[in-house]
Amino acid sequence: MKLFPYAHATHPRWDMAAGLVLAQLRAQMSLHGYAANPTLALLYITDPYVSQAQEILAYLSAELPEVTDWSGTVGVGIASNNVEYFDEPAMAVMLCELPSDQYRVFSGVAPLGMAFEAHTALVHADPHTVDMTELVDEMAARTDSGYLFGGLSSSRGKTVQFAVAGDGNVKGQGAASGVFSGGLSGVAFGPGINLVSRVTQGCLPLAGAHQITAAQHNVVLGLDGEPALEVLLRELNVSLDQPREALHAVRATLAGLTERGAQAGVAGDAPTITRTGNFGSDVLVRHIIGLDPARLGIALASPVKEGMELAFCQRNVQAARADLRRVCAEIREELEPQELALESATALAASEAEAAPHPARGIAGAIYVSCSGRGGEHFGGPSAELQIIRHALGDVPLVGFFAGGEIARNHLYGYTGVLTVFT
Repeated sequence: MKLFPYAHATHPRWDMAAGLVLAQLRAQMSLHGYAANPTLALLYITDPYVSQAQEILAYLSAELPEVTDWSGTVGVGIASNNVEYFDEPAMAVMLCELPSDQYRVFSGVAPLGMAFEAHTALVHADPHTVDMTELVDEMAARTDSGYLFGGLSSSRGKTVQFAVAGDGNVKGQGAASGVFSGGLSGVAFGPGINLVSRVTQGCLPLAGAHQITAAQHNVVLGLDGEPALEVLLRELNVSLDQPREALHAVRATLAGLTERGAQAGVAGDAPTITRTGNFGSDVLVRHIIGLDPARLGIALASPVKEGMELAFCQRNVQAARADLRRVCAEIREELEPQELALESATALAASEAEAAPHPARGIAGAIYVSCSGRGGEHFGGPSAELQIIRHALGDVPLVGFFAGGEIARNHLYGYTGVLTVFT
């Protein structure tokens, strides 16, 4: 698989940004080792461009007639190799050269047909869609692997998704423009497309994990047989006798949930807290939305039930940075053979100044979906999160967006990053 051409730009005028993106893409398509005949494009825009989404798609489609399929969405921030764009109008595009029988663009109005054998799928979802958790689970069940990756669109206003296939429209949409809101959209990939994906967590547990022993709807009443609120206050070292201090501490705290045995032997047996003291990849972080002093309970922004495991946590910059490096190292370890050819070893050992996307890295392109609450200053400065990926993974074609919720496997996460590479 050849390297995927990619580009990104920011400009108050969308047409100027699009022109810069096209210039970068065309320059790369002329280089040795890059895909010259891509058919699938991934397009991500920041929310200042939402009102021009249709014009952007129409212009890029006309200028890249060889690209027949488009997918993407909007984010409050978008990502590309080594850079993040927040609070500014920007776009990022990656062009993928894949066998036409190994992928399908889908949307809510044009669902994935039974005739296509989906192994995994990139999913973009409207956060305002009801029963989102059930829709994600149902979509995962449509794939052989049960693995999805992607996230919820994020915007300060309207959210949009891009879904165009073959003749300029997703089959079933009639004269639809390819820009729409609601439901799920994305790209399903067949078994012939090799992908490696990892989830990185951004929170650090305060103590050990507890078993939920009493619960009602979204209220945790008992942890390990003790009143849940008493456990929380003990771990935070605060008291309701000092309500201001207690409220401040609770507001900075979240809850990591794991449904034990949910996927026995695969995901449900993964530890809530790893040997290094970090969350496992199956932990779903949820907000604490209220306290119930009368019943000594804790209300979460998610349904809970007895038997689940819960660990209180807080966002932690150092833990997030370390875990991001870990998943990048795992991906590199999986892709790099024990013995490397001289060309490969030279490319991988290049200094940052000399580094450039190279087939020897074994990565044609990458997609990174991160929580909008993780970007920017949470990692220590502008673009710090993407700079960590570049330093750890190497210089590879990469695009993505900052989401209102991240999707991996059949789960809807929060405060995580989902890194997926085409090998």
